[in-house]
Amino acid sequence: MSIKVVFIDRDGVINKEVGYLHKIKDFKFINGAIDSCNYFLSLGYQIIIVTNQSGIGRGLYKEKEFHKLNTWMLDKFQQGGVSILEVFFCPHGPNDMCQCRKPKPGMFNNAKAKYNIDMSKSWMIGDKEADIKAANNAGINQTILVRSGHKIDEERSKAKFFLQSIKLANKIIKN
Repeated sequence: MSIKVVFIDRDGVINKEVGYLHKIKDFKFINGAIDSCNYFLSLGYQIIIVTNQSGIGRGLYKEKEFHKLNTWMLDKFQQGGVSILEVFFCPHGPNDMCQCRKPKPGMFNNAKAKYNIDMSKSWMIGDKEADIKAANNAGINQTILVRSGHKIDEERSKAKFFLQSIKLANKIIKN
């Protein structure tokens, strides 16, 4: 049996964008992120985080530091009643020609294969056009771009919806 998922980018959607985040002291949840995730779970969605982490490939921090921060973040979600199915991450830089770095759909395809996800019933919430392109390339057409991270060109974007932050996604994502 297939599942439906809300895929969420991390930096700029779940936490405030700080650029190459890798220290717990710099992690600040965006207001409403945990509440929104609880709402998605209540509708029967699973939650998967998909995040480019090119700071690893660029040598700005070690993969070990990413995992330490990730474990801390997942614990905070758990304390808020949210169980994240998995975090998929791409450690590569923009020139590495990998298949996992968004806008390529590798992380989504890996998640789909691992968890039997119905992409037609799933969503993507991101803060960059690369998030939307990756989701579309993986067969996800229900997409939200939030304005809480990077500047976005709404005229050219392929996103279906634009919101100030993830906090407002419960107005869009329904059963």
